[in-house]
Amino acid sequence: MSKRTLLIALLACLPLALPAHANDRYQSRPPVMVSPDLQASWVLQLGGVPAQTRSSLMPQRQRQIVPAGRQRVLHQPQQVLRQQPVQQQRRVVQQRRVLFPQQQPAAQQVAMRPDKPVRTQIDPQFLPQMVQYQTKQKPGTIVIDTRERFLYLVMADGMAKRYGVGVGKPGFEWAGTHKVTSKREWPDWRPPQEMIAREAAKGHFLPAHMPGGPENPLGARALYLGSTLYRIHGTNAPWSIGNGVSSGCIRMRNEDVTDLYERVKVGTRVIVI
Repeated sequence: MSKRTLLIALLACLPLALPAHANDRYQSRPPVMVSPDLQASWVLQLGGVPAQTRSSLMPQRQRQIVPAGRQRVLHQPQQVLRQQPVQQQRRVVQQRRVLFPQQQPAAQQVAMRPDKPVRTQIDPQFLPQMVQYQTKQKPGTIVIDTRERFLYLVMADGMAKRYGVGVGKPGFEWAGTHKVTSKREWPDWRPPQEMIAREAAKGHFLPAHMPGGPENPLGARALYLGSTLYRIHGTNAPWSIGNGVSSGCIRMRNEDVTDLYERVKVGTRVIVI
């Protein structure tokens, strides 16, 4: 056989061998994964590189060119970006709470103003008690000491029942002798015109009439003194007992004025000193 014949035979077999060899070689092709971070180098764009080693594989020159702030934005989870407006909104709400402290609870307002404590309890010395009381007045007489802030109901054998009271503030003190002309339970309140005008000048507007009840400044009971505008009455501010805070009326705790109300009658003599 000549060389030409042998060469033709080899060329005839070659097309049949090449397709079989190529199919065997690429029978299971490896998957190719491309990273969405197109700013990274082409090696980092391929899958299979751990996230912790990406920064070490990135060329030094490329790490210097890409700004640090832009890298944080690109690698920051989208959920954190959505939470930023909520956090900003919370900061605005906190600022509003500081700017408007009157909307906060009363306990927090007291904590913000330690120099102005709120008095909510009465001094124990102004609670009712039996005491020795030497006087020439007959039993059943009421004696009010505005300086000491005590009301005495005179009893027999040199004794008296003493109550703490609130009296007129500076400029509204008075003294005299009167009688209890009437008694009322849960009385209505009709402030006099002088009081309405006086408080209006201070920016406090009083109602012309307020029905009796727990919110009424006259409290649970009232003893009216003659033709004057003064009364012995209860109060919805018991912590004011022992102070000069009224416009001349004698204040008592609701419990105390109720007890006194049951002990005295219309016509009882009242001495204010």
